[in-house]
Amino acid sequence: MATITRMDLSNALRNRFGLTASDSYKMIDIIFDEIEQSLVNGEEVKITGLGTFKILSKPARIGRNPKTGTPAIISARRVASFRPSENFRKTVAKK
Repeated sequence: MATITRMDLSNALRNRFGLTASDSYKMIDIIFDEIEQSLVNGEEVKITGLGTFKILSKPARIGRNPKTGTPAIISARRVASFRPSENFRKTVAKK
């Protein structure tokens, strides 16, 4: 399984557009920060051709410790969710 890091994305921008390493890394940081801040503010983030990021609120519930089987309370929380776009799903399915 390959992991794509911020540095990998930065290098791709550098190679494609001839940016400096510093500028390309700053661009990646700005993009990620904008996505993160929008999600923190409860907004959906739609990126055309990629998909939609949004925050889901999960209620508290009773779960079980898988090792012992004893009941445990799972607290309410907010989680990030990603739903790929139709084009993205089709592209991935072809490969």
